Amino acid sequence: MTSRVLRAAAAGAALAVAATAFAACSSGPETTPDDVITIFAPQGTDVDLEENAFTKVLEEKFDVELDFETTTWDGAAAAEKRQISLASGDYPDAYMLIPWVDQFSAEELVKLGGQGVIVPLDDLIGEDTPHLTAAFEKEPGFKELATAPDGKIWGIPAWNDCYHCSYPSKLWMNSAWLDTLGLEQPTTPDELRTVLEAFKNEDPNGNGQADEIPLSAAGGSSLLSYLMNPFVYTAEMYSNAEGVTPAALGAVDGTVTLQPTRDEWREAISYVASLYEDGLIDEGAFTQNGEALNAKGNSADGVILGSVAVMHPWFVTNDHEDGRYTQYDAVPPLTGPAGSDTFWSAGGAGAAPGATFVITNRSSEAKQQKLMQILDYMVSYEGHLQGEFGVEGVNWARPEAGEVALDETLEPSFKTLTPPEGEGLNNSWGPIAQFFSDAEFRNSQVTDTDVYTPEGYERRLFEATQLYEGHESDERFPYWEVAVTGETATELATIQTNVENFVVQASAEFVTGVRDIDSDEDWAEFQQNLTDLGAERYVEIYQEAWDAAQ
Repeated sequence: MTSRVLRAAAAGAALAVAATAFAACSSGPETTPDDVITIFAPQGTDVDLEENAFTKVLEEKFDVELDFETTTWDGAAAAEKRQISLASGDYPDAYMLIPWVDQFSAEELVKLGGQGVIVPLDDLIGEDTPHLTAAFEKEPGFKELATAPDGKIWGIPAWNDCYHCSYPSKLWMNSAWLDTLGLEQPTTPDELRTVLEAFKNEDPNGNGQADEIPLSAAGGSSLLSYLMNPFVYTAEMYSNAEGVTPAALGAVDGTVTLQPTRDEWREAISYVASLYEDGLIDEGAFTQNGEALNAKGNSADGVILGSVAVMHPWFVTNDHEDGRYTQYDAVPPLTGPAGSDTFWSAGGAGAAPGATFVITNRSSEAKQQKLMQILDYMVSYEGHLQGEFGVEGVNWARPEAGEVALDETLEPSFKTLTPPEGEGLNNSWGPIAQFFSDAEFRNSQVTDTDVYTPEGYERRLFEATQLYEGHESDERFPYWEVAVTGETATELATIQTNVENFVVQASAEFVTGVRDIDSDEDWAEFQQNLTDLGAERYVEIYQEAWDAAQ
């Protein structure tokens, strides 16, 4: 797979779905009239898909009525509701999902296709889908992602060439605090410790209270990846029910390696644990969600966050008189024992093998054609702008003379607008409609040249990400090039879920002192736990599949 696919193919290992989950599907569901199409989709808190402005556009343009079965943007809840929907036998005509919430994995597509629950799209793609066909030709990797391990196209994924998403393990540090204390951005793990100690002990917010939080995070994934990479290649570890990424794996001299079995990994965790023990890492870093982190970033008591490990600085808003919105800048990868070129690049977070769009066997031939026309419209430039952003003149506008694109070598093509508070919220489908955001589309967006304004936020992310590009590790395991199918995939699904989620849990336990990383006994127990969960077989399956793919 090409480097462009690597950037666009973030996390998506093929996992099997137990056949029993879909046992109720075999009898075939009843369908609705051809002019009524039912769709399962995630729905944001400010969106009513039934009354949405873009829904109305599609209904009028394609002479259909769209009825929705909705779930939330919470990944665990969405996954559960989707499985229940499929297992009930009374599922909709189509599923339109969000990649980072709960899309179909490649192996799920093969499983559902083999059961006849979803229909192949190969014969529906062609002259009647000119925009999708053109997108496949423009970005061959897009078609690669859409093609399942059995060679068929069972669904369409989202192609989102998101540059800042490609390097999610960033550290954002309060530059105003550094200036106050006369410090520079750290360049090594030891220098980072010195800065965090100063944040904790030297009252950088100047309120006379010891209320500063030197380093925080939400969920701990970016935190561990950023802090551990100077010692050993460490991908972000996602704690989710499916364990969809083999994040704990690396590739050392052509050999698939479980990174937590290495001495370098132990050294890295020991470093992080020492920061935690000294009170330099927020106690909630591994357990709090984004809402809790946001509350700290926007504390009414003043600025209390010294640094935060997240993809981008969403944890502060721009409505504070103290100017905290402008204070956080990205810190480049640290140079540790393994150097600075051990950093992890994930690829675009909105693109993964599998599908966000599938058509079920409930859909008649007439509905299948309508659904493909709707999809094709969302791939088109006009449909994309309306579907993802909303109404022209309210949510987005054409560029004006003198305005600059994010990539200044491109002609600017559109700019997003901020409607008055409470307006324009139900005008688009957002990421549900985001099927083809290639680099040209994303980077031709008008962006303010002042990165510390809300209008310049995307440029702020773009420039920050440039600090991380070029520091990729040679030990990245290219699992996106590996296909595991059939009974082996079913076996892998269970082992991968168990191993990956255990690594996430144990990592947090080592950092917080529940397990003692400096104890040989605790370390040996951890290694035995991995073995008991099937770690050796886990590595063996991926090694065999990788060897076969080369």
